[in-house]
Amino acid sequence: MIEGVKVKKLKVIADERGRLMEILRKDDEIFQSFGQVYMTTAYPGVVKGWHYHKKQFDNMAVVKGMMKIVLYDARKESKTFGEVNEFFAGEHNPILIHIPPYVYHGFKCVSEEEAVVVNTPTATYRYDKPDEFRVHPHENDIPYDWSRKDG
Repeated sequence: MIEGVKVKKLKVIADERGRLMEILRKDDEIFQSFGQVYMTTAYPGVVKGWHYHKKQFDNMAVVKGMMKIVLYDARKESKTFGEVNEFFAGEHNPILIHIPPYVYHGFKCVSEEEAVVVNTPTATYRYDKPDEFRVHPHENDIPYDWSRKDG
């Protein structure tokens, strides 16, 4: 596991009325601060990535569909420099992924319907000076292929 990345298994409580799933609580070990909450989606087969932050941590949970979330540690001083982590998150595996600064991340919708990610970053998005740095999803130096892996 990439240094600083944490995964929290999410508890789903279901009954005849529906279900409830807590995603991030103030008393969680991984909680640091609250910036904002937003959701983003991807259609089947679409890759959104790569990007990283210099200051903020992300706390991502897939609440509808399934996503392949991939992380790459580009921090030269890290014990896990160059490591890639791949997570399958969503309805069939409800987890929250805590992503530190300077760890590239992206996701691909692997379900047959649109997938929905809820993110609770530790900082508010600044429109005038965003803490977001992008790299092309396929044309880059990251040792990862977004293609489906059968077998």
